Amino acid sequence: MSTGAVSQWLKRLREGGQDALRANPPPGPTPRLTPAQQAQLPALLAWGAEAYGFLGAVWTTKRVAAVIKQEFGVRYHPDHVGRLLRAMGWSVQKPVPRATQRDEAAITAWCAERWPEVKKKGGDGGADAGLGG
Repeated sequence: MSTGAVSQWLKRLREGGQDALRANPPPGPTPRLTPAQQAQLPALLAWGAEAYGFLGAVWTTKRVAAVIKQEFGVRYHPDHVGRLLRAMGWSVQKPVPRATQRDEAAITAWCAERWPEVKKKGGDGGADAGLGG
C-alpha cells in the first residue's frame, strides 16, 4: 500500500466516518429492460417458443433475444441474453442439430438390421454399410 492510499482512507474516515470506507463499486450500465419487464419475461417464455413462430419448443438465446425485441422493443446480444436468463435462474438450451429430411424409420431399421453386422466386422458404419441395403 502506498502512503497516498492510506492518506486518502484517513481523509475519508475523518470526513464521512466508517461508512465512507465501504467499497462503492460503479453501478455499471443501466439495464435496458425495466424490473417490470424482466418480471414479465418468464410468463412470456412460458407460452413456449412455438407460440412465437419458432419450430420446436427449445428456447435459445437468439430466440429469447427476438422475443425481447418483439415484446419490449429492446435489442440484446444473444450472449447478454444468456447472462440475463442465468440471473433469472433459467438455463440455456441448445438444440440438437438434425437433418430436416431425417428418416427415423430407416434409422431404426438400420440400427436393428445392419449395425450388428457392421459391429461384428469391426467396420465404422460408413457409406459402404448403406441405409437401404
